[in-house]
Amino acid sequence: MIRIRAASSNPFQILLVEDDDGDAIAVERTFRKSRIACSIVRAVDGLEALQVMKGEGSYPRLQKPFFLLVDLNLPRMSGIELIAAIRADPELHDSVIFVLTTSNRQQDKSAAYALNVAGYILKEKTGENSQSLFGLVNDYRRIVELP
Repeated sequence: MIRIRAASSNPFQILLVEDDDGDAIAVERTFRKSRIACSIVRAVDGLEALQVMKGEGSYPRLQKPFFLLVDLNLPRMSGIELIAAIRADPELHDSVIFVLTTSNRQQDKSAAYALNVAGYILKEKTGENSQSLFGLVNDYRRIVELP
């Protein structure tokens, strides 16, 4: 399943890779409340995310610039497997990826950072501070020069 939220004239997009409907709605709500000008495309697992990024099957290709927000605990292909596949792909390897997960395991953090993620965000910390955490994504987009 993929949902596309209409954006302003800003071409910035976020690919949200999240299988939990409640978490996906919370992310979308937070971005809407933060007034971050972007569109959100959702994939429910790593395989669907790759199809969206490459424009395979019935999915239109996701155009750059975009960021990924990736949950680690996904069906069919885990978040770590997805990130590894992205880094191994010459067309996708420079994608900006933030992990958004419930996993506080050091092993997961180390694996994610070994794959050059831009940040590792725990879902439990996004409760009261969700506005500032997602503001981080917007600030990153505005300040950092992307490929």
